[in-house]
Amino acid sequence: METEDLESNCRTIGHYISILYRLGSSYYSKEFAKFNIGSGQFAFLAYLFRNNGVNQECISNDLIMDKGTTARALKKLEDEGYIKREVDLEDKRAYRVFITKKAIEIKEDFFGVLREWSEIIVSDFTEEEKEIALKLFRRMVNNQNKVLKGDTWHGE
Repeated sequence: METEDLESNCRTIGHYISILYRLGSSYYSKEFAKFNIGSGQFAFLAYLFRNNGVNQECISNDLIMDKGTTARALKKLEDEGYIKREVDLEDKRAYRVFITKKAIEIKEDFFGVLREWSEIIVSDFTEEEKEIALKLFRRMVNNQNKVLKGDTWHGE
């Protein structure tokens, strides 16, 4: 695309990804408010449901988040009683993060919110279009990760 085209209509992939991100954040903020979980914490809790007991650095790396953002999000989840952090017995400078009984109690509703958002944004897609979209978004993430880190993302 030429620069003039981009400036005149802003119809870039990044533009639409940005819009989806903002809409998703708004949706998650509203839906997760009943659990006192903000849109900045849900990805961490979702990750921990699948990777209970992982160390904090792995969370940052796998979610492609800086360590400060990870620490703040986990602190909020800990303050709400959804996780607990324990010193890693193998590396006393690190923490392992575990979900709590309180988190397990909301797990079904929590993942229901995530499923609802996904269903909303692809509601008029065929199954083939859903698969194509997933593959294309994964490639986009990998392309950008190669630029930033020089490697391929293997996350979620």
